[in-house]
Amino acid sequence: MEVSGKLLCLVSSRVEEEDGSYVVEIPESEIDDGDVQVGEVYSVGLVGKNGGKPESSGGGGQLQPPVEEGEIRYVEIEDIGKQGDGIARVERGYVIIVPDAEVGDRVKVEVDEVKENFAVGEVLEEDAFD
Repeated sequence: MEVSGKLLCLVSSRVEEEDGSYVVEIPESEIDDGDVQVGEVYSVGLVGKNGGKPESSGGGGQLQPPVEEGEIRYVEIEDIGKQGDGIARVERGYVIIVPDAEVGDRVKVEVDEVKENFAVGEVLEEDAFD
């Protein structure tokens, strides 16, 4: 997939329904960094794995994790877990645990381990969105 050189930000977000419209949330950090301005008009592209169709495990209709071992992701750390590790969320709210990361870090990670409800990723590059 080719990404335009005009790309201002890249975020993972759920599509939410709100008062008859559908909303994609943009993190406050994108506004704070100055790349995105409130009140401006932007083109938005939505990219989903498998053309955006949910993947089923074949039995019982359970969705597969949206990441795979070895996959590279750009994520923003949104929270800190009970063990002190960074927490990032991607498609469908799926959690990637990122050791040695802090809230607000924007990092490039490699997914090392994938479980049904979460994955663990290793930081490859800090400040990866700059």
